[in-house]
Amino acid sequence: MAAALSRRPEFPVAAASLPALAASAEVLLRLDGRMPPAPALALALCTTAPVAVLARPAGNRERPAALAAVTVAAAGLLSLAPFQVLTVAGFGALLFCLHRAGRWGPRRLALLLPLPFAGYALAAPPGPDAASRLVPVVVAVCAAAAAGAGLSRRARATALEHSATERAIADTLAEHAARGERARIARELHDVVAHHVSMIAVQAETARLTTPDLPPAGAERFLAIGDTARTALTEMRRLLGVLREDTGEGEPAARAARRPQPGLDRLGELVDEARDVSGATTRLILRGRRRPLDPGVELTAYRVVQEALTNARRHAPGAAVDVELRWTDDALRLRIRDNGPGAVPAPRSGGGHGLLGMRERIGMAGGELRSGPARSGGFLIEAVFPAPPPAPARSASPSPSSSPSSPPGSGTGTAAREHAG
Repeated sequence: MAAALSRRPEFPVAAASLPALAASAEVLLRLDGRMPPAPALALALCTTAPVAVLARPAGNRERPAALAAVTVAAAGLLSLAPFQVLTVAGFGALLFCLHRAGRWGPRRLALLLPLPFAGYALAAPPGPDAASRLVPVVVAVCAAAAAGAGLSRRARATALEHSATERAIADTLAEHAARGERARIARELHDVVAHHVSMIAVQAETARLTTPDLPPAGAERFLAIGDTARTALTEMRRLLGVLREDTGEGEPAARAARRPQPGLDRLGELVDEARDVSGATTRLILRGRRRPLDPGVELTAYRVVQEALTNARRHAPGAAVDVELRWTDDALRLRIRDNGPGAVPAPRSGGGHGLLGMRERIGMAGGELRSGPARSGGFLIEAVFPAPPPAPARSASPSPSSSPSSPPGSGTGTAAREHAG
């Protein structure tokens, strides 16, 4: 309730005007006839009324803070010097206005206003008792402390503003640098890599058509090389479109993506291609009831299988590979296992990231990755992706499953779908 009232524009003015009324009564009681009532009331109002001015929100606070501080300080000195009287409300108003002067007013004014109180403390005539002699000193010390607190708060606020500005500038510079780097990478990919990939496709097609007495198997190999190069070139152009979109140099992503992103429905083609290239047994095993996933998750799963098959060809040539997708109630479990020596793949020499890149991609999709030598031999990669159950639909009979412990390429089990060579 109090917080709600304090946010009302009229509440600060009313609350800040209360000390003026209290000071008026206090001055009249303390002077006890030493000063006419009208001047005493005017002095009390001059001592505390400026607080109401400072309580109102204003765009430019420097001038109100300066005027209020000067008025209150002058009224405080007038009440101290002739009559040795300073009301409690007036003392609070003095400290408040000096603090506001240090916080919002001119710095020089905040430094100068406590000086008259210090001078009065040094030149004041001795009072009848110790308490009266101590009042000017206490007022001078508190006035200097209030002004210093306001100046300190202003310095902290200024430092925070400068720090926030520097952080914003640094973030902007970093963003511009990142965009520039992406633009540079896009230009290099377009000028260098895309040229060489296109030359691979051209040379493969030329060799297939011009090589005399080329066996059919060799012609198929050259044709596969050309198709792979053209596919890589298409994917690279799509990636260039995304990079240029981020840098503001390209077309929207919808136009940049010339072809749909690969998903789980294309794993069969990927496994067939890997088997044709390596000549080794490569199987795709699907278990459970498949359901649609987020396209980003499907793309990540596809890239993980692609990277795992590439690692198997590189580090375990000729080894049989099983790619297993198991659908559970709330997850998609992906297992890629070969029967090679089981060594941990070394980082790529061409600047790739291998297993580290897999882990980062899977983590961005909300999944987990485990990899290492399998207990029964070979190397095993396991990835788990979240796959929440869909809305209730017609039931379908689940696919039969095979024993997960069967070695890759053994062919002893059944599967919903299997590719073997």
